[in-house]
Amino acid sequence: MDNTLFDLVGAQIAACHAVAGYLGQADGKSLFEDYFMSDLRGFESHENIRDYLADRSLPVDGNYRSACEIYERAKLDHIVPYAGVLSALTELRNDGYPLGIITDAHSRDATRRLQKAGLLPFFAGMVSYDMVMVKKPSPEPFIFALEMMRAGTENTLLLGDSPRRDIRPAAKLGIRTVYARYGDRFSDVRECPEADFVIDHMDEFLPIIRSLAAPGE
Repeated sequence: MDNTLFDLVGAQIAACHAVAGYLGQADGKSLFEDYFMSDLRGFESHENIRDYLADRSLPVDGNYRSACEIYERAKLDHIVPYAGVLSALTELRNDGYPLGIITDAHSRDATRRLQKAGLLPFFAGMVSYDMVMVKKPSPEPFIFALEMMRAGTENTLLLGDSPRRDIRPAAKLGIRTVYARYGDRFSDVRECPEADFVIDHMDEFLPIIRSLAAPGE
């Protein structure tokens, strides 16, 4: 979902700039890179904002809650689907393909993002962190999704932007994979030899699915 259907990282960066501006600071980039990206608190934890306030000797009382609200509001405001996503999902739905989501986000946040992007009606199922209590690359979210969608690995195709968290664990289960290189914001090389297919734009996704479909399907 995140960074595959829409640019969550870009939305987070915009939200960090909004928070810094509210606090009278000019280092929104630092809030994102030095705190949200630090792995100390978690990629989406509001505790990153608390640490940012403390390190700048800014009072928490009167600032923290408002800063968190500004962060969430600005992040959601900047959630828009990548070019080609809406048309691709429309065609897939019209062709009768059941679609599901596997995400490390909590179900509430995932639902809000999909609603903001106008994509929620396309998906028949969703596996979120609060449903399985483990995050990718653990195999449990993928297995749970297969069970939810009543699908076998042989007729499932996974599209993801992270080689480590999406492509490799799915491939280990025998699921064919498509590496969405356009959404990989965390790799310098942006290569994934384990993937069955690589795309640089969502327009390339439909031809792959149609090439895999058996005659008459």
